[in-house]
Amino acid sequence: MARSVNKVTLIGNLGKDPELRYAPSGSAVASFSLATSEQWKDHEGNPQERTSWHNIVAWGKLAEIAAEYLKKGKKVYIEGRLQYRDYEGKDGNKRYVTEIVVSDLVMLGSRQDAGGNEKEDTGPGPAPAVSEEKDDLPF
Repeated sequence: MARSVNKVTLIGNLGKDPELRYAPSGSAVASFSLATSEQWKDHEGNPQERTSWHNIVAWGKLAEIAAEYLKKGKKVYIEGRLQYRDYEGKDGNKRYVTEIVVSDLVMLGSRQDAGGNEKEDTGPGPAPAVSEEKDDLPF
């Protein structure tokens, strides 16, 4: 059986607060940038780092949750699919966009406790998780 897979998994930090807007259909859509970094040592042993920026899009309830709880600099786990689209810019030129459409989102890193003090999350434990997927399992 020939199948295809379009799945992206990222852990990174938000580059800006999510921007929430509503499509003509009334669906919420949030967009934000996510930075991921890789580190290595070059052939001379000097530490190197490269940061990649990703355009992230969330729809529906995920968009509303992202807009409410995510802020610039926060660490987040994103799972989704890669999407390519094009549009015509205001100058009449065709523009191309590559983005990740979110299906799962887990907030990582520090968060506010009830007293307003920062606590460091030491793992995936009880961090809020949200999924756009429906449970279609027959059991």
